[in-house]
Amino acid sequence: MNVLDQSVSERFTLYQGDCVEVLHGIPDNTIHYSIFSPPFASLYTYSDSDRDMGNCKDDAEFQQHFSFLIAELYRVILAGRLVSVHCMNLPAMKSRDGFIGVKDFRGDIIRLFTEGGFIYHSEVCIWKNPVTEMQRTKALGLLHKQIRKDSAMSRQGLPDYVVTFRKPGENTAPISHTMEQFPVDVWQRYASPVWMDIRQSNTLQRKSARDEKDEKHICPLQLDLIERCIDLWTNLGDIVLDPFCGIGSVPYQAVLMGRRGLGVELKDTYYQQSVKNLQAAEQEVNGKIGLDQVRCRCPNCGVKVPGKVCSICGTEV
Repeated sequence: MNVLDQSVSERFTLYQGDCVEVLHGIPDNTIHYSIFSPPFASLYTYSDSDRDMGNCKDDAEFQQHFSFLIAELYRVILAGRLVSVHCMNLPAMKSRDGFIGVKDFRGDIIRLFTEGGFIYHSEVCIWKNPVTEMQRTKALGLLHKQIRKDSAMSRQGLPDYVVTFRKPGENTAPISHTMEQFPVDVWQRYASPVWMDIRQSNTLQRKSARDEKDEKHICPLQLDLIERCIDLWTNLGDIVLDPFCGIGSVPYQAVLMGRRGLGVELKDTYYQQSVKNLQAAEQEVNGKIGLDQVRCRCPNCGVKVPGKVCSICGTEV
């Protein structure tokens, strides 16, 4: 496999390299679920590498490069399983796009995945505070003074979306839940087309991964959002992939939930921080199940357990 570095343990695997090239080295039909946030077509630029998918001259070039990743995802994802993409529509800027408005990046993602063979499965809108967006971006359409000046240019804030796609075919390992795991009130909250309760600040600590040369801030996914998707769409022991791993939020949460985390990150400082985060998650989980008293391995989760019953999934070993 063509990688710059790698870190492999019982519960996670992290690769430093180009996500398309790394996925090319993963066998067909071996990944249970993938959730990630793409580079948003140059809205956020993370490095000056030619291999950084955020470094594209225009939207068309990004879409071409992104389609290479979709082809690899289609190959490695198991039949009947899902890929979730966290995205948002993008503000159009007069200096860059020639007009002030909004570009349908979410629609582009849907089109690219369906053209790549995936089925458009579902989507959920993530509520975000428009005041926070206004303070961060100073967008003309969100300024209160614009209401008084000319509200024809006023607009709503831009929410996030989690758009989910399914690979055609039969899922041979059904994702089943008990009533205790998913009582009616929990399912109703998960089934809502708008998630109002995602805490925007509940992310992995970012400071140590910042680089003085960063053009933009890094923006890890909220752990609430990741947890909810993993809970809904994976089994214990499943492999959860993030091809734009960043500081490791997705594999970190996957490990804490008894899954196996798989991440790919190109930038060195983010990769190094993701290794530290995943090691911390593994230590936390290992401490919970007492690996210092290991006796056998759970046939369901694949993790080592100290007694006759797996303390993660309850399977008798």
